[in-house]
Amino acid sequence: MSEQNHQQVIIIGSGPAGLTAAIYAARANLSPIIFEGDQPGGQLTTTNDVENYPGFVDGITGPELMDVMRKQAVRFGAESRFEYVTKVDFSSKPHQVWVGDKKYTSDTVIIATGASARYLGLPSEQKLKGFGVSACATCDGFFYKGKEVFVVGGGDSALEEAGFLTKFASKVYLVHRRDEFRGSKIMRQRVLDNPKVEVLWNSTIQEVLGEPDQGGVVGAVLKDTVTGETREQSIDGIFMAIGHTPNTAVFKEFLATDDTGYLITKPDSTATDIEGVFAAGDVRDHVYRQAVTAAGNGCMAALEAERYITEL
Repeated sequence: MSEQNHQQVIIIGSGPAGLTAAIYAARANLSPIIFEGDQPGGQLTTTNDVENYPGFVDGITGPELMDVMRKQAVRFGAESRFEYVTKVDFSSKPHQVWVGDKKYTSDTVIIATGASARYLGLPSEQKLKGFGVSACATCDGFFYKGKEVFVVGGGDSALEEAGFLTKFASKVYLVHRRDEFRGSKIMRQRVLDNPKVEVLWNSTIQEVLGEPDQGGVVGAVLKDTVTGETREQSIDGIFMAIGHTPNTAVFKEFLATDDTGYLITKPDSTATDIEGVFAAGDVRDHVYRQAVTAAGNGCMAALEAERYITEL
């Protein structure tokens, strides 16, 4: 083991959870290293306007918020590395983390790798992410007051987001590729009874219409999955609600996950089932998935890591 590669705290991931953990760990003189991964700043960097994060009365863009957090962590002594963790070994102490062929050891590891929203995989969709294409109704619904939107999906998440968006949008079209919902009976009935919701059965989106520099999403090309016919429909925004995939693949050999792949932590704690390894943010939270709750998780993880180190 190379002594120079031993740390007290390694943080894997750089969204609100990871960077908040870095701020707290750095202020505790633990000199954390943050491995930012393949999407520095996390999912929030795909969000153009953030208006619900406390402290920014006029709002702030996602990339700007993450940059401010990063600079704050570095100011207190955190080291940010734009590198991707490829392997871990939590079977012995100290814990081992690899970036390619380079190995690091650490007394504690804070996992804040988040969860990736599932998208349709269309080039036009990717181009318009943050410009009318969103995967978070609670984050962006406010921007669609009096407008018409699509929600894509047929499970409980889609049904819940459709209902939530009726608080703002004048009309919500639920685009579902089948002829019946997969969601729970009570959620199905709630949506079907809502006069603001119209279900587009047996429908998929083939293309998202619009340009980022010309106002964003203006419509979509829909395909009927039964007849194969396509048509265009004007729309102001599109919300993807086809699930999230927690970024936990590299950890699954060592850490417990639930049925959907999210890391399991102890009650009222960010501690995993391995001592000295903590999980914060969307990698463990499939309920709230907000920047502010992820940041709170990051704070908890850093405080718990500090407590663990002092007891070594």
